[in-house]
Amino acid sequence: MDIPTLQKLVPLHGVPMAIEIAENWETVEQFQAKSDDLVISTYPKAGTTWASEIVDMIYAGGDLEKCRRDTIYNRVPYLEARIPGMPTGVEQLAVAPSPRLLKTHLPIHMMPNSFWEKNAKVIYVARNAKDVAVSYFFFHQIVKAMPDPGPWGVFLDNYMEGNVSYGSWYEHVKGWWEKRNDHNILYLFYEDMKEDPKREIRKMLHFLEKDMSDDIVEKIAYHTSFDIMKTNDMANYKTIPNELLDQSTTSFMRKGIAGDWKNHFTVAQNEKFDEEYKRKMSDTRLHFRSEI
Repeated sequence: MDIPTLQKLVPLHGVPMAIEIAENWETVEQFQAKSDDLVISTYPKAGTTWASEIVDMIYAGGDLEKCRRDTIYNRVPYLEARIPGMPTGVEQLAVAPSPRLLKTHLPIHMMPNSFWEKNAKVIYVARNAKDVAVSYFFFHQIVKAMPDPGPWGVFLDNYMEGNVSYGSWYEHVKGWWEKRNDHNILYLFYEDMKEDPKREIRKMLHFLEKDMSDDIVEKIAYHTSFDIMKTNDMANYKTIPNELLDQSTTSFMRKGIAGDWKNHFTVAQNEKFDEEYKRKMSDTRLHFRSEI
């Protein structure tokens, strides 16, 4: 396998993106969605794998063995992914049986038009900005193909300015929020999922027009809990070679909690962040909890 070198970020539709994705952009843009596709969309590190595992369990009717048929990144292909030596997300989806599950981190203005033309369903999960910042920082340290994040304070400044892969968290969460009623979008919050997973699973079931017994909802909530998923090699990314994803110091599934940012932000960083946050979120009614 070719080991990718540190990725450069290049502007794509005004958003910093990995050069591998940018070079493959035409293929992504021309992707042909189907009306029964289901998209799991998030800004990076906002609960993508968790939501993917929940939805796959829903589609499998709560059958654990069906969910162990393959790794999560094969069961729910990553639409815009392009890693040397591996099939692209578009190539994976081209041969995937319907109904297809797929994930993306694209801002809404970069989504292929065919999703809207086909009225495909999207579950968007949003997570508070501070916990995302911390999780994204640690993620940069284990993904060999991502740029060196530098020290925490430097990364935090870059993140606040949107100078990271997929751009501004603010623009991402607001963009999807503002369009949630124009398309077939269920907008969920990571903190709500942590607080009451069964309640949020039922929201997904309602959105997907599926009916399940309380016992199966309970089973899905249990098997998609952080502690269980962390030990599940079909969900924890342990099957990715160390040359691509080095989990020797930090796990891909690190903590999965709300409020971990308090262990990393200094008082000064938190004050600066809050000031910037207030300014950048002043034009929306979108509200986040930074702890539960």
